[in-house]
Amino acid sequence: MLIAFSVAPSGIGDSVTAAVADAVRVVRESGLPNHTDAMFTTIEGSWDECMDVVRRATEAVGRHGTRVSLVLKADIRPGHVGELTGKVERLEARLAEG
Repeated sequence: MLIAFSVAPSGIGDSVTAAVADAVRVVRESGLPNHTDAMFTTIEGSWDECMDVVRRATEAVGRHGTRVSLVLKADIRPGHVGELTGKVERLEARLAEG
């Protein structure tokens, strides 16, 4: 499964960089395939693996304030692995066809 999520504290001022860095650190230390962009972090793994990482990342952000916002989107496709890069590779191949 793929889970794209965004987690941030509320009410701590203009910058949430430190809190987001703590969440991304949890993701990277998990060992799961992952990708972070300007809006979301996407991870790939089993249901239990992914949800554990999301929970721990949310807890890490929660240490920065009293309220946390979590946005989550999941692509649940049993039996498929390597989709974190595979989906993009298939898209790029299609675009190269013209």
